[in-house]
Amino acid sequence: MILTDSVVDFFLETRKHSEDICQPLEIEDYVVQPVVDVSPPKWHLGHTTWFFEEFILKPHVENYVLFDEDFSFVFNSYYETVGKRVVRSDRGNLSRPSVKKVYEYRNYVTEGIKKLFETNQNEEINALLEIGIHHEKQHQELLLTDIKFILGNNPLLPAYSTAFIDHPIETHQKDWITIDEGVYEIGHNSNDFCYDNELERHKVYLHSYEISNKLVTNGEYIEFMEAGGYQRFDIWHAEGWDWVNQNQISAPLYWHKIDNEWHNYTAKGLQKVKGEAPLTHISYFEAFAYAQWKGHRLPTEFEWEAAQTFFPWGKRWEWTESAYLPYPNYKKVDGALGEYNGKFMVSQKVLRGGSVATPIKHTRHTYRNFFHPQLRWQFTGLRLAK
Repeated sequence: MILTDSVVDFFLETRKHSEDICQPLEIEDYVVQPVVDVSPPKWHLGHTTWFFEEFILKPHVENYVLFDEDFSFVFNSYYETVGKRVVRSDRGNLSRPSVKKVYEYRNYVTEGIKKLFETNQNEEINALLEIGIHHEKQHQELLLTDIKFILGNNPLLPAYSTAFIDHPIETHQKDWITIDEGVYEIGHNSNDFCYDNELERHKVYLHSYEISNKLVTNGEYIEFMEAGGYQRFDIWHAEGWDWVNQNQISAPLYWHKIDNEWHNYTAKGLQKVKGEAPLTHISYFEAFAYAQWKGHRLPTEFEWEAAQTFFPWGKRWEWTESAYLPYPNYKKVDGALGEYNGKFMVSQKVLRGGSVATPIKHTRHTYRNFFHPQLRWQFTGLRLAK
């Protein structure tokens, strides 16, 4: 648990960072929603604010006055316990409230939190604030990836920022790391913050295996593409093969072939693909097919966690071969916050490691991200195992 004074500082730092992410945007960018999985930046700014108002200010400030009675309906995401909400696919239709109004809402709630902590300090509110901070940090990553999707699907392919480096290069020598068979402990085991899906800590038995100390690169994936990887049904799951054909997939997201040379959309705009940079924006289906083509496989999330001290990680969310399921003795918390993770434990794959878009002070080696296998707008990549 973070002490009260430092958690307030952490809160203010986090609130500012969300707005810094949006600073390069034009006002027109704030409301665009190209697909259902991508939310408009304005909605992210409002939703993260609503979270603090709904779960901290309303229950803990006597006679609290809502900024706007309609905002719970507008900015609730999936919390059935809290009430009705705008359908997810309709978030891009919210031309109102205005961006200006949303920033006023953010200031109103931020000041309300500051005032609350001047007069009411207890462990329960501290814990709620800490959850809210990390919830906003999750949305900071979504802000970056959603903004990239919005601009990357604009016909002009405009740049977002020259400061954000989305294709860093791993410079260390490629090697295989051998992990001995044995019993390993998995899950969070400290007093630092974690989500409930990282608990309870438990033991797993692992057979001996090898895992790569480097992520698969763009250049390596181009070899797969040139070898007909997207045309070979035998290396794909049946569902993945259907996805490839129904959506006419022939390259990672944001890739464009121009004058017989691969380019990809980046935060700096359209650029030539860097062969040595870690591959990104691929689905689980593509990660699995590539591993099959190489004669290897994806690691399980337990293999990844047991080996993670032996390689650098954090540039790409790494697809694993593990289904997103509860750990032994997992328990959802009571109330609306119990909807945070547990109800999504079906039909999704676990990713590990964080990405270039993951905010500082937010990732850790036990962090379990999860997405449906066809999704690829996040900074997703892969690491091979055998």
